[in-house]
Amino acid sequence: MPELTKESTRRSVKAGELTLNYYEAGAAADGGLPLVMLHGGGPGASAWSNFARSLPLFAQQFRTLLVDQPGFGDSDKPEITGNFYEFAADAVVAMLDELGIEKVHLLGNSLGGGTAVRLALKYPKRVGRLILMGPGGLSLNLFHADPTEGIKRLYDFAANPSAEAMRAFISVMVVNQDLVTDELVAERLADATKPGAREAMASMGASFMKPDTYEDAFLWREAYKIRHHTLLTWGREDRVNPIDGALVGLKLIPKASLHVFPNCGHWAQIEAAEEFFTVASNYLALHKERVPK
Repeated sequence: MPELTKESTRRSVKAGELTLNYYEAGAAADGGLPLVMLHGGGPGASAWSNFARSLPLFAQQFRTLLVDQPGFGDSDKPEITGNFYEFAADAVVAMLDELGIEKVHLLGNSLGGGTAVRLALKYPKRVGRLILMGPGGLSLNLFHADPTEGIKRLYDFAANPSAEAMRAFISVMVVNQDLVTDELVAERLADATKPGAREAMASMGASFMKPDTYEDAFLWREAYKIRHHTLLTWGREDRVNPIDGALVGLKLIPKASLHVFPNCGHWAQIEAAEEFFTVASNYLALHKERVPK
């Protein structure tokens, strides 16, 4: 397979009134469902920053699409109406409609995990299997205090965006501090402060505080409705959505399994990239579903 670069895999598509940016590579030789990956919501987050390491691995087996959610990366940055999870889920479905894709596996990290869950709940027939990494909304901290350390660092950056605040945020995402490079800090800082990015983050955050819709983010209340095979994955040392947050979803989702990565934080797809690919791809292989004819 040729090298998969950011530019060679970049695509864009209309999603209702929005234009979403995404990256695509690979094909399923056995006719399996495409795999859509949805990134987290920290400052400077994007599909490429979260999943660039994962794309060459998953593209060997799946038609893989890394999607910049509304307000992130190079996707449009609209004012969020309602709760972000539903807003983003609707946008992803509109994107799939435009691409002529009827059904996909969903893989979501943090904020993207919340979007994936809401999409599966609202559009259950569009989803094959769910793989969730420390998902927002579904995670419920039974023992840890809120806000968690990672969320506090996110707030600190929002209040004073700087290289130092970005480094402090990224440092909480991983156990292996060698991953917190000057290059990564600079790249995420540039994305987090480019035109429209701070306003988009503020709109996303505000969507979780609106009196009429903030309870829509309590996805754990609806976990029992999820009928899809669901793999919950967690870094044992996750300081954003700690490991105890997995327990309610594991108990309530009828077809849920849990895999915990040792010596790993919130970014399992980066910090344990090869192991994460092995676990996720093997899980999907156990629950194969082909593209509808």
